[in-house]
Amino acid sequence: MTERKMCKFYNLNVPERRSGEGGQGGGAAQNHGNNEDDDRNSDEAIPPVVPPHEHKLEYSYWMWFSRRPPARELSASTTGYGQALRLVGRVGSVEQWWGLYTHLARPAELPPLSDLHLFKLGIKPMWEDPHNVNGGKWVVRLRKAQTGRAWEDLCMAMLGEQFMVGAELCGVVLSVRFQEDHLAVWHRTASDTAAAARVRDALRRILQLPAAVPIEYKAHGDCLRATADREHNAHAHAHSPAANHERS
Repeated sequence: MTERKMCKFYNLNVPERRSGEGGQGGGAAQNHGNNEDDDRNSDEAIPPVVPPHEHKLEYSYWMWFSRRPPARELSASTTGYGQALRLVGRVGSVEQWWGLYTHLARPAELPPLSDLHLFKLGIKPMWEDPHNVNGGKWVVRLRKAQTGRAWEDLCMAMLGEQFMVGAELCGVVLSVRFQEDHLAVWHRTASDTAAAARVRDALRRILQLPAAVPIEYKAHGDCLRATADREHNAHAHAHSPAANHERS
């Protein structure tokens, strides 16, 4: 499938190339890999440079990878989870996206407890991020045979503004688990029930989910409070007389 056909197929919101703009799409890998300002080891929100011959996306994005650490290493703070996050790359055009995507491991190749996060540039895939803290996510669980195509379709819908909620959308997540995989769509404002409903309906349409397939909603604030409660209870248990007796 050619680059333009891929754009049309996935309804990517990109402008046509203007006449006289030369160059081939090969700048995707070159622009991403060799741009000194686009250091993959830095988690700064540095916008990728988009050459004039490339099809610029409505927003710039960054992709993150994480491998869930053991529960004992996670805490109510961002430390445990934050240390597990690794920035994969940044994209600002269709060409840069395909240059990155073609080098990513497919869901079936990732080990369990792995996550890929495609988020708008400047928004980290963490509940505590200021863009996420008041938001929530829709989660759908899929059989592993369905995940590969569904994840690709979800990424294309994110890049192509198919959710129709603009800046309300934060990112999409693939979570590879043992028995099934999870796909999630994060948005900014959990209290905006109308926006949340639009995101849910778009997710069902994009993935062509039958009405019988459940989609679960989780507010990030609830997740943060539940994590803090678990940490508090674990800390209290560790310092209780019974726990000290168990260690002796």
